[in-house]
Amino acid sequence: METIAPFVVIVDDVQENVRILHHCLKDEGYSFGIARSSSELFRLVEKRVPTLILLDVMLPDMDGFHSLELLRADSRCADVPVIFVTARIEREDRLRGFLAGGVDYVGKPFDPAEVRARVRTHVSLRLALEEQRRLNAELREAMDRVRTLEGIIPICSRCKSVRADDGYWTQVERYLSEHTGAMFSHGLCPSCASILFPGEVNDA
Repeated sequence: METIAPFVVIVDDVQENVRILHHCLKDEGYSFGIARSSSELFRLVEKRVPTLILLDVMLPDMDGFHSLELLRADSRCADVPVIFVTARIEREDRLRGFLAGGVDYVGKPFDPAEVRARVRTHVSLRLALEEQRRLNAELREAMDRVRTLEGIIPICSRCKSVRADDGYWTQVERYLSEHTGAMFSHGLCPSCASILFPGEVNDA
């Protein structure tokens, strides 16, 4: 399976800030999207949901706090990690950012090592969450397949073959394996063993 690079979106209307952030992260194996306003960000996420967003607080059309509140109203972006990028590091600004749904802050001027570490941490958490959801979806699908066996299953009274969903008859072991993923080992129950090997069973 082809691995898709984490998609990191940088939102800043100052080209130099975009350049520095991209330079800090370009060797981390991410793909990038660039937006210079909130409206550009909204158009971008319509096309692809980001793995993480680096969001400047001061944007030309609306501030980053309000932008994030609107993003959180979109179910597809409700839990995308957003790191605020700002020179405003007062307690009130940080608190407002966290209340809006931000997960972290990166201060200006940028410390490249700090930027990489913070982004790497939240990208890893996001990817772990996505993997957990994928596994949960597979489990639900498997359970749905098991539940399909709770109804009436047509089975031959002589050879014990099962009529599958496509109308063809198949061995019961194959039918159960295809619907549940269970594997089978074969042996003999005591009754059958006494019929096939009466001397050995009686002597035992």
